Amino acid sequence: MSTDATRPAARGRAAGANLALATAAFTLLFWAWNLVGPLAPAYSERLGLTPTQTSVLIAFPVLVGSLGRIPVGALTDRYGGRAMMAAVCFVSIVPVLLLGFFGDSYAALLALGFFLGVAGTSFAVGIPFVGAWHPPERRGFATGVFGAGMGGTALSAFLTPYLAGLLGITATHVLMAAALAAMGFVMLLFSTDPPGWRPSTAPVLPRMKQALGIKATWQNMLLYAIAFGGFVAFSTYLPTLLNTAYDFAQTEAGLRTAGFSFTAILARPLGGVLSDRIGPVRVCQISFFGTAALAVVLAFQPPAEIPAGTVFVLTAFALGLGTGGVFALVARLVEPERVGTVTGMVGAAGGLGGYFPPMVMGGVLELTGAYTIGFILLACAALAVALYTSRAFRGVQGRAPSA
Repeated sequence: MSTDATRPAARGRAAGANLALATAAFTLLFWAWNLVGPLAPAYSERLGLTPTQTSVLIAFPVLVGSLGRIPVGALTDRYGGRAMMAAVCFVSIVPVLLLGFFGDSYAALLALGFFLGVAGTSFAVGIPFVGAWHPPERRGFATGVFGAGMGGTALSAFLTPYLAGLLGITATHVLMAAALAAMGFVMLLFSTDPPGWRPSTAPVLPRMKQALGIKATWQNMLLYAIAFGGFVAFSTYLPTLLNTAYDFAQTEAGLRTAGFSFTAILARPLGGVLSDRIGPVRVCQISFFGTAALAVVLAFQPPAEIPAGTVFVLTAFALGLGTGGVFALVARLVEPERVGTVTGMVGAAGGLGGYFPPMVMGGVLELTGAYTIGFILLACAALAVALYTSRAFRGVQGRAPSA
């Protein structure tokens, strides 16, 4: 077989291997990012926290994980996904270890949870990394598969309470730190930047300013604030919500939150694949209209398991489709050399979209004794973004163009 014939096959294998490595690293880092949320009911009981204090504690890691994506995305354009993913793994070790040894007060939990948000910036590294490895007609699939790594939040919801009960909180954090160190070295040793990739030597701040001058950046920031923000808010706050609204124990709430997250994870690559087939705009419309309708149902606090469990699962599916659709839309509208910077900004908006709802829900519960108003606000926001999507992207439909 000729060299020309084997070259595409070799690139395809390399693309698949790097997609798998990046997804594994992203999964582990998202687990680390969500270490506080699954244990929040225990922290709340031990420290005597109010619902508002608990929700602030849960939301704090989301803040850095959101805003930090902006500079990390720009740095990925300069240093490449291989080096940056390893760097995020190594830097995240510090807050993970400190949280395990010194997280014995509310102030310490807030401060260390804030820096734990570094792990959440990994999203802005992986999207341009895996996107550059794949041709345009496959980028929806690639970013969707990579995005399934947000299943780290599901692993955290399910396994963190179990490991904390079995090993203790300190040993659980030491185990996570060791895993992050191993993953950082794996990325350095076995992953590679895409052929033809060249570091962007332009200063970071001007590139960020240029990205903000692109209309598609602002549009996708709005969409992702609902799609990914909704996922983050549910996956971090759902253990507390199930504990307060449905009286589930910490491990039971964690198991159900894991089910929510896994559903969204499975839906994300499906959203990417459907975007390649029917267009990302239609996928986003399905996501946002569906989320709005389901939030109205949740506002009435249906009984536990069925139908509430079914509605939560369907909500996860709708949000997961949207997270896959939005970044397929980014890949469609933004030039490859700017994707890292734009991804950082869009990812930041998504993370910030997940930062505020837990605090709103905690405040609503404290003031009214129920979550009704919070779900109504979610329904209104999702409906508004669905209508905006239908109007703003009328000319962006159909299959992705070939390379």
